[in-house]
Amino acid sequence: MRQVSVIGASRAKPGDDIYEFAYRLGLELGKRNLVVINGGRTGVMEAVSKGVRDSGKGLAVGILTTYDGSDGNPYLHIKINTGMNWNRNPVVVASGEVVLAVGGHYGTLSEIAYALILGKPVIGYKTHKVEGVLQVDTLEEMLKLLDQFLES
Repeated sequence: MRQVSVIGASRAKPGDDIYEFAYRLGLELGKRNLVVINGGRTGVMEAVSKGVRDSGKGLAVGILTTYDGSDGNPYLHIKINTGMNWNRNPVVVASGEVVLAVGGHYGTLSEIAYALILGKPVIGYKTHKVEGVLQVDTLEEMLKLLDQFLES
């Protein structure tokens, strides 16, 4: 199975544009039978994991900050307990072939930096405007670029 990393806003809530975008993204990634790597916590991480689970296909994998997995959202198929706190961010982005950024704050910014250092393609929706991040305005645009990267 191919792996994609999804990073983004931990404070996004159901009903927010960012949360709903991430949920729909998770549905589509699941339908593509992808392994979706994320930080496993709240906001975008929860929404994308829920979408993957609701698709009935794919796997939602959380790279968690704690040793016991207590910070994991209930939609994860697999929890990887690191005890590394925010130091787990490079692991999240290194685990995917492509990185999809949805919203976000400083944690997302650090993950974008790590992804670019590692030479990973980064596609962003309403995220940091950083050189090297391919910005999109719609889910369809993000998925089209993702498909192109995965096919090449």
